[in-house]
Amino acid sequence: MKQIYYHGNLITMEEGQPKAEAIAIEDGRILAVGSEQEVMAYKDEHTTCHDLQGKTLLPAFIDAHSHLTAVAVSMSLVDLSEAQSHQEIIEQLRTFQAERHLAPGEWVTAFGYDPNKLKEKTAPTREVLDQASLENPILLSHASGHMGVVNTKGLEVLGITAQTPDPDGGIIGRDSQGQPTGYLEENAFIQQGAKVPRPDLADMLKLIDEAQNLYLSYGITTVQDGMVGQRELAQLTAMAQAERLKVDTVGYLNMRDAGECRPAAARYWKSYKNRLKIGGYKIFLDGSPQGKTAWLTQPYTSGPEGFCGYPIYKDEEVKSFARQALAENAQLLTHCNGDAAAEQLISAFAEERAKLSAGHRDDRPVMIHAQTVRPDQLERMAPLGMIPSFFIAHIYYWGDVHLTNLGRNRAQRISPAGSAEKLDMVYTFHQDSPVLPPNMLDTISCAVNRRTRAGELLGAEEQITPWEALKAVTINEAYQYFEEADKGSLKPGKLADLVILDADPLSVAADKIAQIKVLATVKEGQIVYQAQ
Repeated sequence: MKQIYYHGNLITMEEGQPKAEAIAIEDGRILAVGSEQEVMAYKDEHTTCHDLQGKTLLPAFIDAHSHLTAVAVSMSLVDLSEAQSHQEIIEQLRTFQAERHLAPGEWVTAFGYDPNKLKEKTAPTREVLDQASLENPILLSHASGHMGVVNTKGLEVLGITAQTPDPDGGIIGRDSQGQPTGYLEENAFIQQGAKVPRPDLADMLKLIDEAQNLYLSYGITTVQDGMVGQRELAQLTAMAQAERLKVDTVGYLNMRDAGECRPAAARYWKSYKNRLKIGGYKIFLDGSPQGKTAWLTQPYTSGPEGFCGYPIYKDEEVKSFARQALAENAQLLTHCNGDAAAEQLISAFAEERAKLSAGHRDDRPVMIHAQTVRPDQLERMAPLGMIPSFFIAHIYYWGDVHLTNLGRNRAQRISPAGSAEKLDMVYTFHQDSPVLPPNMLDTISCAVNRRTRAGELLGAEEQITPWEALKAVTINEAYQYFEEADKGSLKPGKLADLVILDADPLSVAADKIAQIKVLATVKEGQIVYQAQ
């Protein structure tokens, strides 16, 4: 059966034909795009016609980096993203325990706290969390996902004492007597957090259903799970086998432990089966700039003198990761927030690539976040085909913090999309959900306006146009996934993955882009979300 959407404002994302009036769809793929008269020529007695009434239609948004299963888990946790004091955190935790009728010993888990938004300007300690419960272990995850806090009962259950050593690439917070404060950073948080019970498989599948609907409500039809271990792989493959995935889902195996996952991942390796694909590998090289754990070449301008953050891996380890990805012709996604981490990745990848036989390679390695990557580093990334995927919403949500932590010169250059555009690089945008909701229009607004919460313009030279920002969440994202032949623009033969908006991002005032609403989302010709 055919479908035609007409009487609309179509943004095709095709350079030669950026605008159109109508689109015809057949069997989940685009049949024709053009004027209303041209497209209506495809109409027959079996065609369903949809009057867009002047609304804007464009290719569905594509998620360049987030964590689908983590978004699912977050839906069962206490959301602290709006908490503004330690007391509010305590009250939210108490309310959660009461509403869930938790028995003593059951974990209370929460996410989204940000010391920069709290009245105290510090993370809560175990003593603060003890006011919420002495009987239930509590774990709080920072908004960045790179650090967290547990209460005294949590320390006891996890077996953390004054004698517990810091893991490589992580820190256990301690007071002046050497006793743990409850604060856990980077690998200390990741390793200990993995011990906290998660929802069982049946509950997780229900939560993933809910998480998919969240992405669809933002116009996104291709989603990433950016750090897949055995647990996440079991959840995703169960969703695929049950044919419950509504969105195309691309997972990236945690490279450090990938050997354990490869047998189960083999069926999905670089090829979709029931909407699941394993796209390659993921590694972390540092932490977050707002948490001052990103690895910089120059010190932070706040905090201990001379402190530059720290790496997670040694240079030789990173080279071995790059070597393995290249040998397997597997895409490598690498978390780099600081310019020192970016340097470690660029140097390792360039060195290992140079050892290979001459000839064209299309590896498309991705530098995830690339917050403080420098112009000279972008110039070296370009010939490697390395794609910077910017967490550009940092400009609004943490730009004022970056001014404090990095100083004005470096803060002005965070998420340098303008520099990447001048180099004619392919770059993409993401929200790192559940760090932020997967709101692409908010992200486009951040890239175009580059205004902080306080209203300061952060790096006018790095501003880009709405068209360039749209490319970063559509056709460029499709390229990142090696899917540009099927997604990212409105062109005959491509999948009919569409989003319908109530206004045109190319014509509204720049400061109104974030207010645009998603009216409907279409996956392969089927309406999968419709605003009420």
